[in-house]
Amino acid sequence: MSSLLQTDSGLTRGSYYEASVVRPAPLPPLEGEVPTDVVIVGAGFAGLSAAIELAQRGFKVVVLEADRVCGGASGRNGGQVIVGYASGQGELERQLGMPAARQLWELSLAAIDLMDARIAQWGIDCERRNGYLYVADGPRKARALDAEMDAMDKTYGLPTQRAYGADVRAFIDSPRYAACAYEKRSGHVHPLKYGLGLARAALALGVQIFEGTPALALEQGSGVVVRTANGAVRASHALLAGNCTLSAFGPQLAPAIAARIMPVGTYIVATEPLEPALVQRLLPSGAAVCDNNVVLDYFRFSQDARLLFGGRVSYSSRTPARLQQVMASRMAAVFAPLRDTSIAFTWGGFVDISMNRAPDFGRLGKNIYYLQGFSGHGVALTGLAGQLVAQAIAGEASRLELFSRLQHRNFPGGALLRAPVLVLGMLYHRLRDWI
Repeated sequence: MSSLLQTDSGLTRGSYYEASVVRPAPLPPLEGEVPTDVVIVGAGFAGLSAAIELAQRGFKVVVLEADRVCGGASGRNGGQVIVGYASGQGELERQLGMPAARQLWELSLAAIDLMDARIAQWGIDCERRNGYLYVADGPRKARALDAEMDAMDKTYGLPTQRAYGADVRAFIDSPRYAACAYEKRSGHVHPLKYGLGLARAALALGVQIFEGTPALALEQGSGVVVRTANGAVRASHALLAGNCTLSAFGPQLAPAIAARIMPVGTYIVATEPLEPALVQRLLPSGAAVCDNNVVLDYFRFSQDARLLFGGRVSYSSRTPARLQQVMASRMAAVFAPLRDTSIAFTWGGFVDISMNRAPDFGRLGKNIYYLQGFSGHGVALTGLAGQLVAQAIAGEASRLELFSRLQHRNFPGGALLRAPVLVLGMLYHRLRDWI
């Protein structure tokens, strides 16, 4: 469990998403010893996706969740469903070559298709909408956006509709942006409604989910044993899918890969409901929006006409000072008409990032799989990742092995210094963005 959750549970639990759903009664914690085929640690998108896929293939599955289903990053993120990877395609091309990079790009498209298929199959009402707007706030960033979108269209076939200068206002009514690119493949979703829908699907397939059950120790032999405070699960295979909890906070179930990710605090505010006419004027496309700065702003309007605005990060366990005021100021810099709009919700928590922002998927020994390093780009990718692990356990490992070929480095500085080193690096990039 994260230190942010321990010291400021209201910030992680008091989200707009939690306020806009009715959760079912808590599932009981694990008591005693349970045998199964596969044990999954973490009931977020990745763990639930793997559980669904495995159950559909006839495996018995147990899922252990330290808190509530989707109580971590899966249930409180920005809800942006995005093609590609946080690293960009360049990192994949450099490491694996163009053919493999194209395969990974196609898999990122398949991740969105898989999400939509599950929403349709299980009747998940989660406010899914297509449309994504990339924006640039100055001439240098506009040139960079153009170059990136040109390359993505030429190499990967991602078409975008561009606008510059005053024409940007047809896509987003804000003088802040010098250029924009709109594409229809990406979009947004209510993440907690989606995650709770996945949990209902998993339970309907016979998956056992235990809430309030942190995994405290992992033993590997011919099979695996995951021990908890009041019980244990014995299985043939295990999947570690617990975001930062598994390596940055609490017991390190997989110390060999812990230093390859960094927990980063991310924060979002939601306004009071706005007039629908104002929402339509400010963002006619209804798209999710993100700028191309290193320290970026991302935002979208909810189905009930609230602006959900993210754009503040922390590289320690401390909540940033004056968080709500800072977020409101950033929001007003984008949409001046919202300068005096009340903030109804402020929340945040940790996501895991890798050094190169590429996903870190793989296997430890012969029967423990892990999924980490989604780097803020995981709403759709987590679902695919869970499917890939399920396929690998069933003997079809080629797609997972493609991801496992990506090389990852430890963050420098060790446990004590890696956060300060990253802070210095991000301050440098923030200065470049400002200049």
